[in-house]
Formats: sequence, C-alpha cells, structure tokens
Amino acid sequence: MKITRSSVDSASGPADWFTGDVYIDGIRNPGDQSAVGCAHVRFTPGARTAWHHHPKGQTLYVTDGIGYVARRGTDGTSRPQEIRPGDVVHIEPGEEHWHGATAGRFMAHVAIQEADDQGGVVTWLEHVTDEDYSAHI
Repeated sequence: MKITRSSVDSASGPADWFTGDVYIDGIRNPGDQSAVGCAHVRFTPGARTAWHHHPKGQTLYVTDGIGYVARRGTDGTSRPQEIRPGDVVHIEPGEEHWHGATAGRFMAHVAIQEADDQGGVVTWLEHVTDEDYSAHI
C-alpha cells in the first residue's frame, strides 16, 4: 500500500485545452506501477474542453453539478448529452469528444485514462465552437 499525501495546489486548465475557467487536481500520473492516470477536473459554468481523443479511451465519473459530453458525429458536428452526479461515461479509444459544464452550473468529474506504449494519454484538437456547445438534444 502506498499513500500519496496531497501537496500540490489546484492547477488552472491551459487555454489551449479549455474554454473558460477549469481547475485540475491531479490524482495520479501514469508510471512504472500502472499506466492509469486520473484527475479531478472542475469546470465553471460554460467552461469546456477542446475536442480531443485518447489512445486507450477514457472514463469520466461525474462528482458534482451538471454538464455535457459530446462525441463528434460523422458530419463533424456534436449533439451534447447532459451528465449529472453519479453518471459514468465511457469514451472509446480514438473517439473525438468534448465535455464541460452547462451554461448555468458548475460541473466536476474524475477523468481516468490509460497511457499508450509511448506514454501518451490524450491528443488535443481545436476548440469547441459555441455552435457545437449549444447544439442541445
């Protein structure tokens, strides 16, 4: 058993990866003992990720608030689906997607992903447009 004491401050999500204010608390990085990494990510209202994909997929566990998750359709657009506390979202390897808070609520989730053989966990793409963000079901 190994306990890692929390000693790192929350990090602001980089503007290249997010729209709006996002805060990230690392839980674990992939390493020699496990290729799994995870973080607790908090989105302010309207904040969201850029489009991205993961070589080994991703699992999101929503811990607080109300948010959206969307995958890129064959026509290049997205149709966001609402996610709430306790929801678990599995994203397939290579599936282009985004996730974030609704316009009026905060949202937080634990993001879990596995590194590939080169240590990569994510490939970031372009920012989600306001049109894609607003394309509600």
